[in-house]
Amino acid sequence: MKLHEQLLTIRLSQMKDAQALMDIDALVWTDRTAPEPVLWPSREDFLQHCPPASQLVAEADGTLCGYVGFRHPTNLSGNRHVYEINIAVHPAYQREGIGARLIGAAKTWAAQEGKLKLRLRVLSTNPGAIAFYRKCGFVEEGRLIEEFWIGDRYVDDIWMSFFLDGKKD
Repeated sequence: MKLHEQLLTIRLSQMKDAQALMDIDALVWTDRTAPEPVLWPSREDFLQHCPPASQLVAEADGTLCGYVGFRHPTNLSGNRHVYEINIAVHPAYQREGIGARLIGAAKTWAAQEGKLKLRLRVLSTNPGAIAFYRKCGFVEEGRLIEEFWIGDRYVDDIWMSFFLDGKKD
């Protein structure tokens, strides 16, 4: 069933979402999309790193189909106006507009929380994600050249950002 035929709900993550979120991570975060695959050793480990309410989740017809996580990039008080985000959509639900809806929800959530900037990191070997982020208004802010060795080659780590107050349009 196509997503446009279903109701999509975006809400804060809950304890009950842990296994579904771990499953999405295992499917989405590969050597093409991350420096190394994300495989959580346990539910407890996942919840320690991704506690309830640290993600916005997309749910279609009772099935968790994606998320956008957010956290402060550092513990420094002078950096509290920034959220670092990461986004993943289950492969069965990709190209249905869920990612764009999650990014839109993250922008709204961050603005309501008083944040001024969203930032993310993406590998140079993931041109689809780079194009998606640009379409969502993110701009490249920096690049760590040959930051990772993945699959017998060096890969750049691209830092992208979106300014919620519109100052850097």
